[in-house]
Amino acid sequence: MQVLLIASEVFPYSRTGGLADVMAALPEALVRLGLDVTVLSPWWQSLSGEPREIWRGSVVAGGRFQPGPIRVGELREAGVRYLFLGTPAFDRPGLYAADDVQRFLDWGGRVLPTLGSLGLSFDLLHGHDWAAGIVLAHARQQGLKSVYTVHNLQYQGRWSMAEAAAWSGLPSSMLQETEFYGDLNLMKAGLVFSDHVTTVSPTYAVEITTPEYGEGLQGVLQARQARGALSGILNGLDLERWNPAADPEIRPMTAAGGKAANVAALRAEFGLDTAPILSAVTRLVSQKGIDLLVEALPEVTQRWNVVVLGSGDPLLEAALKGWAQHPRVRYVGGMNEGLAHRLYAGSDAFAMPSRFEPCGLSQMISMRYGTLPVVRETGGLVDSVPHDVGFRFAGASAADLTASLKEARAEWEDRVIWQERVRRGMALDFSWEASARQYAEVYRRVLEG
Repeated sequence: MQVLLIASEVFPYSRTGGLADVMAALPEALVRLGLDVTVLSPWWQSLSGEPREIWRGSVVAGGRFQPGPIRVGELREAGVRYLFLGTPAFDRPGLYAADDVQRFLDWGGRVLPTLGSLGLSFDLLHGHDWAAGIVLAHARQQGLKSVYTVHNLQYQGRWSMAEAAAWSGLPSSMLQETEFYGDLNLMKAGLVFSDHVTTVSPTYAVEITTPEYGEGLQGVLQARQARGALSGILNGLDLERWNPAADPEIRPMTAAGGKAANVAALRAEFGLDTAPILSAVTRLVSQKGIDLLVEALPEVTQRWNVVVLGSGDPLLEAALKGWAQHPRVRYVGGMNEGLAHRLYAGSDAFAMPSRFEPCGLSQMISMRYGTLPVVRETGGLVDSVPHDVGFRFAGASAADLTASLKEARAEWEDRVIWQERVRRGMALDFSWEASARQYAEVYRRVLEG
């Protein structure tokens, strides 16, 4: 089976979040199952690695965002072929920008013609999130089978329909199916033109069919669900990258020992007292509920040291910088890969008070590193955090979070019970193999259907 996976970013070549991590691990797991896998992503100017250019030309599909030649580069790693399609619009510093919908609308229209120029064909296309939605619309035009995965329904890729219609390359009848309150919606394109829709956890697949989580697209998703064309597959974890026994960023750790040394090292690094350490490694956005943690800090700091790593909302950043004057609060802005590893390994508990969480990887990493997650019961947090490992709460409020942290703090005092939770968490299997088998089965059903 020859499968083309399409996404806006892929680790380690380009990354802003969890999508890139999935695109690094899932293709390799599919290859281990015997599939022939190619990954296609933009050739960002800031791309890590040096692709070998294998094609340059001026393929036109529909209208153009910017005229000029395009190019295709190639890298191969662990049995996966990575292709990078570059257009003039992506030849500038950084990754995402205000004109992304325009850029990806143009980029997506060039994908299939360019692959045709290279003599490449695939049994099935697998698009990921809104940036790939337009590719699946063009695939439907050509009668190609496809699967579409929603990683986060909140980000939809909307743009004025009046402006997009002139050069989208799609007939008006197809454009009408992408319409969303007068806009072109690339997420909706993926939802309506793919043969099967998946999300990154079973619970999120149910949640997005409701008004609370459906982001205005719940009707479309209910229709897919009614036809048996919507399912949830929990993301896995890259167990080589996140291996506490061999992680160069920390002191070696297994369920049998090593955790205490990492806790002591983190305590010394930040000058914290003997209270247990609660950490968060996150984007500072409303989805992640960090505002609930900030609101809860007056009470939480009576029982916990708190360390937060992340950036985003300027108001949240300012609030955390202010709280960092407190002897039990530390805030580090931006993203720091090494520190993230040390926080997962050296904390006692990990806070994820998310308002919604399609899947989440941090809770899986924290459990693998012997740190117990304190999570809101939503999305992938429900599917991955057992009651006998982490601490779960229902309401999206500072009071609910505080109550759960109070429970966790009381249990931390009983080292035998706490260590048993840690042991169970570190023994959980979050490998990609099970998830990859589920994707392969979806591919098979789509191709046979």
